[in-house]
Amino acid sequence: MGSFARCSPSSGPERFRNIQLQEFDTYDQNFLQLQFLRKRSKIIEIVAAKDIIFALATNQCLCFLNLSPDELIRSLFYNKNNDSLITVSVYGSDNFRSLKIRTTSIEYIRRNKLDAGIPLFETESLKWPGFVEFDDVNGKVLTYSAQDGIYKVFDLKNYNFLYQFSDKNVQEIKISPGIMLLIFERTPSHVPLQILSIEDGTILKTFNHLLHRNKKVDFIEQFNEKLLVKQENENLQILDINSFELTEVSSTDFLTPSAFIFLYENNLFLTVRNRTVAVWNFKGELVTSFEDHLLWHPDCSTNNIYITREQDLIISYCKADEPSPSPSDEPPGDATVISMSNILTGKCIAKISANDPELRICPGRRGETGHSSIRSTVREALEDVTALFYDEDRKEIYTGNKYGLVHVWSTRVGCCL
Repeated sequence: MGSFARCSPSSGPERFRNIQLQEFDTYDQNFLQLQFLRKRSKIIEIVAAKDIIFALATNQCLCFLNLSPDELIRSLFYNKNNDSLITVSVYGSDNFRSLKIRTTSIEYIRRNKLDAGIPLFETESLKWPGFVEFDDVNGKVLTYSAQDGIYKVFDLKNYNFLYQFSDKNVQEIKISPGIMLLIFERTPSHVPLQILSIEDGTILKTFNHLLHRNKKVDFIEQFNEKLLVKQENENLQILDINSFELTEVSSTDFLTPSAFIFLYENNLFLTVRNRTVAVWNFKGELVTSFEDHLLWHPDCSTNNIYITREQDLIISYCKADEPSPSPSDEPPGDATVISMSNILTGKCIAKISANDPELRICPGRRGETGHSSIRSTVREALEDVTALFYDEDRKEIYTGNKYGLVHVWSTRVGCCL
């Protein structure tokens, strides 16, 4: 991918030194059965499994191309429990309204046996607004059939059915370690809540949370024993569901974020608002404000943010210190960087920058499927990044852009061979 420029002489970790850039192209001119596949589309998601990169573009998926011209892959999930890739697809034959799930062993994909995938949850009716959710933390799969109003939970290791429940008044479900929070349709004065064991569906607690009348609920989030509730222009409420002790944080200190990421390892939570990242504890105290880590995209898609397994580092697509003026809405490459910051201190430890003189570009190989015949400069590779992923084992960052190009920023020796 690109090379990292240090933020300060002594702060750059060794893992982000001597970066080399490679480029891959997801656009396949031989795969033109459908009209909408005849133009380039942006990368919306990247997943890595050992030595394979899966890049999901708007219209197709590199390394796992649609098995049928009628199929569109909507999302990817790497199941580390059995070393397989799960794809969630829709089909034109039913107006793209029903989800179809398939699992394919990484070993089969490596051998190019793409038709060896096994359908999952075939008995479930997952027509919109039905859904499937993969819970890596608890090792579970949650499905919802809107047709009959039934939620089912399966084991992520072997896809065995575990239990089901049904309630048409459920408005939303939040999953955290060990439990599920069921949020029911609110009344003017309160919202009914129920907590279930994620393992067997046992009801652990049922209670009501009082609300300010005529005030919109901005969010309800669950993290272990802590319930976070925020209403429009009201204080953040942090409720301990065991003791029912309530902590409030002033609405002027805690503004409603556009995204939440729970940091399970550190018992903290990260918020994004107006491109700004912050970390809080469950006393409602600000733990970390980040220096030099202003996100580029205002919609703060988590596909442009990666948090390491130990939750000590955040890697994001960010604005540069002094971005160059651009006559269009697209960022010039020297206006953007890939920033790496310490989550507990907020310090920037390294960057991928177009201005890094030590960044090395690896020669591409033309004419091969999945390899680019377009030679991007580092500046071009950093323009309009739409997806980001960090492979911690291989020490590589993968970015995708609006042109369907995937860039690999690698510290591995010999990556250019």
